[in-house]
Amino acid sequence: MRRVVVTGLGLVTPVGLTTDTTWTNLLAGKSGAAPITKFDPSRLQVRFACEVKNFDPLLVLDRKEARRYDLFAQFAIAAAEQAVQQANLMPGFPDVERTGVLIGSGIGGIATFEEQCSLFLEKGPDRVSPFFVPMFIPDIAAGLISIRYGLKGPNFATVSACASSAHAIGTSYDLIRDGKADAMVTGGTEAAITGLTIAGFQNMKALSTRNEAPELASRPFDKDRDGFVLGDGAAVVILESLEHAERRGATILGEVVGYGLSGDAHHMTQPAPQGEGAQRAMRDCLVSGNIDPHEVGYINAHGTSTDQGDIAETEAVKAVFGDHASRLIFNSSKSMTGHLLGAAGGLEFAISLLVTATGKIPPTINQVTPDPECDLDSAPNVMVERPVSVALSNSFGFGGHNVTLAVRRFDS
Repeated sequence: MRRVVVTGLGLVTPVGLTTDTTWTNLLAGKSGAAPITKFDPSRLQVRFACEVKNFDPLLVLDRKEARRYDLFAQFAIAAAEQAVQQANLMPGFPDVERTGVLIGSGIGGIATFEEQCSLFLEKGPDRVSPFFVPMFIPDIAAGLISIRYGLKGPNFATVSACASSAHAIGTSYDLIRDGKADAMVTGGTEAAITGLTIAGFQNMKALSTRNEAPELASRPFDKDRDGFVLGDGAAVVILESLEHAERRGATILGEVVGYGLSGDAHHMTQPAPQGEGAQRAMRDCLVSGNIDPHEVGYINAHGTSTDQGDIAETEAVKAVFGDHASRLIFNSSKSMTGHLLGAAGGLEFAISLLVTATGKIPPTINQVTPDPECDLDSAPNVMVERPVSVALSNSFGFGGHNVTLAVRRFDS
């Protein structure tokens, strides 16, 4: 099996429009939660979210493209442009037929869907845009990126709720290891902060209702957590075989060394008891990468700030790592970014990559009252500096989809 490395990274998040800004704000413990500005939320019970601020699509797209692309696709292209630039793949990729694109999204262009549905109901079918279908389908982000760079290798999307982009990165890793591609542009994107989305999540009692203090709302592992905070954004990485990266003199940011996946077969939205499916995903990841559990120094938790989810994941980590669980850091960046749904796994893989590269671990903010059932070290409220050889990233989705990715500090 070929070794797979990361050579480029691009982020568009609620705490920054670039990788550097996002990373700086995460290390500082800055929350991206604030009152909603994209639309009037006054009729909703939940009136805040982690929006991407000051995003200008015209920095990467022309006006015609911006009008024809839903925001989730615009985010993906902006993140991909950053990753391609960092990987030094401009003005062109070495072999476009051996380079693919795999971008995950849990929902796709729901803002476009809502807008066009309203036009259809209020003004009739003739007012529906001819671009409606290609604007909202979840796979269009991958398609547009492949068109932008002329990439003719494997090209598709993964849709598995909040595990979508983790599946995308893991599947891209497999494609390169198995020799079906030399490089992949992969990750995830989401732009689901809309009235309909929030109404659906609030009515199932999944969201925090701290309208008076949004920045304090996302509090994974805290005893007083009351639900997750919805977020938007995108994360894209460039994966290459080690030989491909070395041949073109690329700077290597880290190495992907494991991919585990499983299904709960339990419930539409609730995790399996004791995180049984999560346990199997983590064990599968460790086995696939021949990783000794004691090598793992950091786990980026799925950690959504929901009651059952945080407890089940904590139990799963204890079951897999035993005594070592108390020695590693197991924390949640969703305390700052909110939950990016289908893009969450990509962002959290990127954070895990940066942890191994820098030895700096962002905090889990809003830790005020410890939950005795979530008693692992979450780096509460303050950044931790500690060398990390191997980091894991957990992503779990409605429907019982579980993914764990492993990244190792690169050693030639």
